[in-house]
Amino acid sequence: MRACVVTDFAAPLTVGDVPVPQPGPDQILVRVEASGLCHTDIHAARGDWPVKPQLPFIPGHEGVGIVERLGRGVTEVAAGDRVAMPWLGYSCGTCEYCVSGRETLCESQRNTGYGIDGGHAEFAVAYARHVVRVPEGVSPFDAAPLTCAGVTTYKAIKVAGVRPTERVAVFGIGGLGHLAQQYAQIFGGDAIAVDVTEEKLALARKLGAAHTINAAHTDPVAAIQALGGADVAVVLAANPTVLEQAHASLRRGGRLVLVSLPKDNIMRLPVFETVLGGLTIIGSIVGTRADLAEVFALHAAGRTTVQYEIRDLDEINEAVEEVLASAVTARVVFRL
Repeated sequence: MRACVVTDFAAPLTVGDVPVPQPGPDQILVRVEASGLCHTDIHAARGDWPVKPQLPFIPGHEGVGIVERLGRGVTEVAAGDRVAMPWLGYSCGTCEYCVSGRETLCESQRNTGYGIDGGHAEFAVAYARHVVRVPEGVSPFDAAPLTCAGVTTYKAIKVAGVRPTERVAVFGIGGLGHLAQQYAQIFGGDAIAVDVTEEKLALARKLGAAHTINAAHTDPVAAIQALGGADVAVVLAANPTVLEQAHASLRRGGRLVLVSLPKDNIMRLPVFETVLGGLTIIGSIVGTRADLAEVFALHAAGRTTVQYEIRDLDEINEAVEEVLASAVTARVVFRL
């Protein structure tokens, strides 16, 4: 089968032929139709994070496809089902986090495209109880970005407790941000889109943003505070300066939701302003299977729009460079 394989953290990704994997007990074989490119794939391929994947490996945690074969003991899905293979590829199911609906905090978890070979391949093996069925009528190309970008931002809006009429500032309008904005609006919030690229801000306006701010030309903190401050700020850009701007844009009692992971793992946090302003700092990590099912249900109901560009897997290195250069308005999805 054709697959993208990382063999060296310092080398470009390689696309070539590898053996088709075989499902073990409790696993399924999926014929991949579409696989989205996430920035995490790039971090994985370059070994940017402290815990690195074991080489060689196949990245991709936005894979969507058809169940081809069932391993022993599988009852959760059937051959022919269309399923999504999210970042949470495996959790133990028995720890306090798993049994209380917080499976993404499981300390025994394994992640698709990182600790488990992922979806940038014609076939992939997944644990049956960790895939999520894609509803009838939802395109695999729509479903792929929803499998990470969608569920990650949906969870961020959920944990922020967004209420109707609250101002929600989304810092970074792109593959994740254009979905975060839509979920904020679904929850009844007024979205403020912040980015440095006019094409992305035009997309935000098209999707119903109440306000857009080009941070390349305007101080986003001053502009948001002029509106009365943000009740919620969701940070999807990995620049520490942006995290600090988001914090400073909050009104008293506001909530800062951290989603992006800056390379140096730090941001300056002004303690006086945080304490005296009664601010809340929230870390939000992807979403559960139940969250993803809700994301798919919203999309099937016509409540969200997914923006993406379809590419062939052979173009993955060019796509990576475009993502790093912010030359892609939203998401890249590979056709397998």
